[in-house]
Amino acid sequence: MYAHRRHVYFVMMGTCLVLFVVGCAVVRLWSVPAAVGMCVVAMVIPPIAAIVANRRGPDDRWWDDPSGDPKSDEWWDELDGKRRRR
Repeated sequence: MYAHRRHVYFVMMGTCLVLFVVGCAVVRLWSVPAAVGMCVVAMVIPPIAAIVANRRGPDDRWWDDPSGDPKSDEWWDELDGKRRRR
């Protein structure tokens, strides 16, 4: 699922770049308001792309990831009733 989110992110960012470049380089020659509109749409895309790329899917088990602190991980494992194999 991670590859799908990454693909969507790059498509959205590519669309953002195309809108910005085409709006500033080509469309402004015929219509400045249309070019400004394209740049405004391009401005809105990056935050949405970041949200899409960073969201967690239903298959992502982020709560089971070790924190890196052995004492904390041991404490959480004890609370969960798990024994970590070494």
